[in-house]
Amino acid sequence: MLDTYTQPAVPISDYAIIVNDADNVAVVKNETSENLALALPGRGTVVLKQSVPPGHRFATRDIPAGEFVRQYGQPIGTSLGIDRGEWVTHDNMSNDVPVVRDLPEDLHTAPPDYFPKDETGTFLGFRRPDGRVGTRNFVLIVPTSMCASHEASQISMMAEFLHYKRERFPNVDGVVAIPHNKGCGCQDGSTLDVMMRTLSNYADHPNVGGVVLIDLGCEKTNLAYVEKYLTKRDKPIDKPFYKIGIQETGGTEAAIELGLKYVAEMLPEVNRATREEFPLSELVLGVKCGGSDGFSGISANPALGYASDLLIRSGGTVLITEVPEFCGAEHILANRAKDYATGRKIYAMIDWYKDYASRFGAVLNNNPSAGNIAGGLLNITIKSLGAIAKAGTTRVEDCVEYAERPRVRGLNLMQGPGYDQESTPGLVAAGATAVIFTTGRGTTIGNAIAPVIKLASNNAVFERMNRDLDVSAGNIIEGTESIPQVGTRLFEHLRRVASGELPAKAEINKHREFQFWAEQTVSL
Repeated sequence: MLDTYTQPAVPISDYAIIVNDADNVAVVKNETSENLALALPGRGTVVLKQSVPPGHRFATRDIPAGEFVRQYGQPIGTSLGIDRGEWVTHDNMSNDVPVVRDLPEDLHTAPPDYFPKDETGTFLGFRRPDGRVGTRNFVLIVPTSMCASHEASQISMMAEFLHYKRERFPNVDGVVAIPHNKGCGCQDGSTLDVMMRTLSNYADHPNVGGVVLIDLGCEKTNLAYVEKYLTKRDKPIDKPFYKIGIQETGGTEAAIELGLKYVAEMLPEVNRATREEFPLSELVLGVKCGGSDGFSGISANPALGYASDLLIRSGGTVLITEVPEFCGAEHILANRAKDYATGRKIYAMIDWYKDYASRFGAVLNNNPSAGNIAGGLLNITIKSLGAIAKAGTTRVEDCVEYAERPRVRGLNLMQGPGYDQESTPGLVAAGATAVIFTTGRGTTIGNAIAPVIKLASNNAVFERMNRDLDVSAGNIIEGTESIPQVGTRLFEHLRRVASGELPAKAEINKHREFQFWAEQTVSL
């Protein structure tokens, strides 16, 4: 039966969003109160039984025990008995959802609807000798182990103070280091391979114009080992390249002095690189989310997905990771694969991660953080269904390992954790020349060599943290802009940042985080 209520009802759109017509819940966008009457078009009035916080959801009809609770048109949990107008919480909804693994053997997803070449946009980038195009031009100090990370940091900071001036070297974006806590006594096998792949891909990244490689001298991951790994690559690194051994040079002070000398020598050469006009097909975009809330999957992530589609339709490449946040939505990604074999790769990627987590006594259902839950992301399924929207709607071309370069253009899934400090550098090591990072709670992380553009899910956090966040998708929640409008605006912002016309806020604030996921990874 429809509720009857004596006070006038206000349109549900003033207070909440029904994401999909098949949903039996609505997501609150503005502060509500107990007994608030909301008019549902064609479905009468729903009266809230409690004050439901923004980002959380309430039932738009009775959901009997055992019935699926639905958002995005998909099951997000199982009702334990939820009345119309009741706040959906862990008390009245379990996390149980159906496991869907059906995949037709004749699966074939059509390729993207590419734009004509003369209609794709352009950006200004740095062409490297191997043909790839960078969005930045850094001098990079790479420590081969934790034992050389202090010296690497000192060289980069002192070089920026003593030698690097933007007005003198206008084509150089800075001198940066990637200190880390790995190396030396690490395990052989894929753990070591991941470390070497990550460090060498940073050194060989198109956003890097010159490199100083530094070791202590007695660690397992010393200069000789790294050089041996680098010689296995298809093409040698063709850029200014210097090496320092701390023990061989005479210790910390001597190594830093030598590093500063090398940086001063290479800056004029690195500065010779100039920006040229290239088609957007040369961009490689990493997409990420962190500090998500209940709005992220409704505004910021689909807006980023729209921008991702625009880049892929322009012939570009998009990389998405955070495999724990595919869990519960993997069937959607698998059925978007270009073919059956790729769909099975997607399932194998997720199954490996579940097994990996279980070895540490963890389950992926525990992925949402306290901040996620407070913001309305009650379980991994809700989080994942919203998170995969960042990848847009085009087909999945392939899956790659952590920090592995994609073999084909288009949408690629990268193995990796949800932890921002490891997944963002993994995307960059895999070749991302820019990253767009969505956030609902407010996240400040950047990257050592790639611009990280922050997209807020709501206007409140954007206004509060506007010196850290670049663009807001909050107008989608407020109903003043559509997903395509925000996605198009974001795509233009990406083009301008990639061209060096605008810095990302994380760059202004000198966020240069780096760490990597040195764990055993699946062979795809």
